[in-house]
Amino acid sequence: KPYLTLDFKLNILSLLHVNPAELHVSPSQKLCGTNYPLSICFIVVNEFCERFSYYGMKAVLTLYFLSYLKWDKDLSTAVYHAFSGLCYFTPILGALIADSWLGKFKTIIYLSIVYVIGHVIKSVGAIPTVGNKDVHIALSMLGLILIAFGTGGIKPCVAAFGGDQFDEDSMKERQKFFSIFYMSINAGSLLSTVITPVLRGDVKCFGEDCYALAFGVPAALMMVALAVFIFGSSLYKKNPPQGNILLQVCNCIGFAIKNRWNSSKSAPKRTHWLDWAEDKYSKRLIEEIRMVLRVLVLYIPLPMFWALFDQQVQEDSMLNALMILLFVPIFDLIIYPLSESGPAGLWSLLHVHPPPGQQALFRYITELISHTRRTCSVSRQESGTIVAKRMEDVEANNVHIAWQIPQYVLLTAGEVMFSITGLEFSYSQAPTNMKSVLQAGWLLTVAFGNVIVLIVAEGAGLEQWKEFLLFAGLLLGVCVIFSIMAYFYTNNDPEQLDKIFLEDSRWDEDEDDNMKKKNEEIQLNKAGKSTRL
Repeated sequence: KPYLTLDFKLNILSLLHVNPAELHVSPSQKLCGTNYPLSICFIVVNEFCERFSYYGMKAVLTLYFLSYLKWDKDLSTAVYHAFSGLCYFTPILGALIADSWLGKFKTIIYLSIVYVIGHVIKSVGAIPTVGNKDVHIALSMLGLILIAFGTGGIKPCVAAFGGDQFDEDSMKERQKFFSIFYMSINAGSLLSTVITPVLRGDVKCFGEDCYALAFGVPAALMMVALAVFIFGSSLYKKNPPQGNILLQVCNCIGFAIKNRWNSSKSAPKRTHWLDWAEDKYSKRLIEEIRMVLRVLVLYIPLPMFWALFDQQVQEDSMLNALMILLFVPIFDLIIYPLSESGPAGLWSLLHVHPPPGQQALFRYITELISHTRRTCSVSRQESGTIVAKRMEDVEANNVHIAWQIPQYVLLTAGEVMFSITGLEFSYSQAPTNMKSVLQAGWLLTVAFGNVIVLIVAEGAGLEQWKEFLLFAGLLLGVCVIFSIMAYFYTNNDPEQLDKIFLEDSRWDEDEDDNMKKKNEEIQLNKAGKSTRL
């Protein structure tokens, strides 16, 4: 049979005198008669609270720099973008810790504690009676650094850990889990973006806007997220780490390159350049590295999508999050079933092509039909108060704002098809011991997208409509390149890889047993002769 029942597996383990708890094999409880593990409820609630915590803090961060720390606009913008970029570069660190050392479960808990400490320090730094301005700046920067390592470190682990909860015969449920997971992200983002600014502006403490409360509520939500995740610990399926994966991967790649460079021309040719490492490393490790590199190469053009997507203003983000909550069920219940397959696999990979083009079209059309565009000039008077002056830089037109609705529909459809598919694709294409690493690779596309925005915005110095047109043209070109790459992409099958090498290991064990028996027989024969003598 293709899938062995859990009872059969447990019986085999008992015959072998192996404790199932040591292998993390336990009967998973199902949710309300469905095929969904009960453990994912705790993971989804944890993600909702964590995203509320993160986006709630970010919603007032720029205002905090300007009005509380009295920074100028350039410094505030630079620190804000540096913090956002750090949050998407640190996932690779969390992924390596999870897959190589602590495992996903412990990594999430330990880095969540760091996350909570960062929030608490950030909140304390916003209390006027605690030290002077230098103390406030030091506490704020320390808090932001800890938050960046916390949120970035757990980001790839939570998604991969949720995928680990599903059995091999629950592929469809796992695909829908990533949609639910993404909905929880946007639900937390939407609520926090609305609630946190209200707490800052409507509640007064120490005679001014209460930034301590605005940062304190996200800190409390992160504590709730940690408590909920720990509460479900007895239900989780926990895969143990597989050793120092990064070191093995680097050594294997280095050995393959070195061996290929030093080989003579008469040496037999290899199918792939990584095959030159077969003299020292196992075929399984080589195949796993090949699978990961194949996906990472495919991700090279994708940062351009995020470069265009991340140019939304806060109001756009709120509307986008609301529409995502409406669109995800529509895609999962109507559109994907009509396409003869779910959002996973090669067909869903080909789904990724249209959204980038839609994003480019959205930005260009929005620029053409937008209403009066105004910029806000922020200046500080000698008394220290901040004055905002509204300036009109584009003449008003008579095109109704409702004409922007089609662009927001395209924008949301693009994100739903692109981002959720990317999460599930990164999990399904990764080897068992590199799930978090490939999730981090997917998140790095967001980080490099932010880098592209900074380079173009700061370096080119173009007018806004020209900048939008430049990004639209670049993204359309990337769309064509990615379509060609996706067409020639070969789908990875980690489960099949596990079965193949499991059979090979059993064959090797049988060979070892036969050799051991022969050696024992030889030793017995020798012992018999010596006894008779």
